[in-house]
Amino acid sequence: MKIAVVHDWLVVYGGAEKVLEQILNIYPEADLFALVDFLDEDKRDFIKDKKVKTSFIQRLPKAKTKYRNYLPLMPLAIEQLDLSKYDLIISSSYCVAKGIITSPNQVHISYVHSPIRYAWDLQHQYLKEAGLTKGLKGWLAKIILHYMRIWDTRTSNGVDYFIANSKFIAKRIWKCYRREADVIYPPVDVEAFEYCDQKEDFYLTASRMVPYKKMDLIVEAFTHIPDKKLIVIGTGPDFDKIQKIAQGHDNIKLMGYQPFSVLKEHMQKAKAFVFAAEEDFGITPVEAQACGTPVIAYGKGGVLETVRELGVKDNPTGIFFDKQDIKSLIQTINYFENNLGKIQYNSCKNNADKFSIDKFRKNFKIFINRSIK
Repeated sequence: MKIAVVHDWLVVYGGAEKVLEQILNIYPEADLFALVDFLDEDKRDFIKDKKVKTSFIQRLPKAKTKYRNYLPLMPLAIEQLDLSKYDLIISSSYCVAKGIITSPNQVHISYVHSPIRYAWDLQHQYLKEAGLTKGLKGWLAKIILHYMRIWDTRTSNGVDYFIANSKFIAKRIWKCYRREADVIYPPVDVEAFEYCDQKEDFYLTASRMVPYKKMDLIVEAFTHIPDKKLIVIGTGPDFDKIQKIAQGHDNIKLMGYQPFSVLKEHMQKAKAFVFAAEEDFGITPVEAQACGTPVIAYGKGGVLETVRELGVKDNPTGIFFDKQDIKSLIQTINYFENNLGKIQYNSCKNNADKFSIDKFRKNFKIFINRSIK
């Protein structure tokens, strides 16, 4: 059986690429396709140094840094990839990878990280953040996204079986495509985060500083509770903005980018990990729990499936706040402080183990084998 794996683009090693890495570990003989491949030579280990078959976008001007600007051409580009000689096609999709053309004699299984976020329910948020709510450029963007939605819906018919990375995304798939999806949670390297039950008196948040991560919300909340210490790890476009919010507040420490060893040490010792984004799955809350660290999170998205809420489930591992605002977060932090003894650190570790790499590989292989019979 000849197998092809299709990924949207290969530029960085992020959450979707961690899924791709494990798919290639399961099927090392598979050929790999992507719209573009601009991985550095020293960062190709996770794709087993495979030669990637790319689309015509790879050769377009400034594609290495501006590949996202070619979004209007991506549906056409993905359809030009010739996969006619393969029996099984596995697409790893958060943009257009699921739109490859296949025949009735081929099985196409799509692992969906999310339907195209900026074309569907998050369109208005993305247009606002990009400054494209009005003017000629704004109308052009809206027209392009309109046609992307039509194309995205049509190409869902070419997928034989959908896999979602969470129940949250399975609902999105149903909403966008009216297709059922099985849920297989992404692989989290929980073995890399050793359990620690010796906690210190500080809260931790860690993420890339982009608007939807709401790092500014977390930092601003801690400016109102000076008796509680917050350590912030990460950098990104919002760093300067967040630095200004934290200025003059001794209880808040911004550490910028830190190597993995430093991040892990702080995750192990933190009183709790604070997470304010609405994520499709959310890897960092699972990594924190693997260290035995409770999670305080915004109660929407995939985190509802990875954190066991205090007062709702047995063996709780965290607490949710209802609104992405300062008041709600502060109230939840105070509630956490008043109920510290009700969350056991080993419960956090045990819960994280459910999302291990081994669990992903096992569940993925079972699903594939069942689908191709």
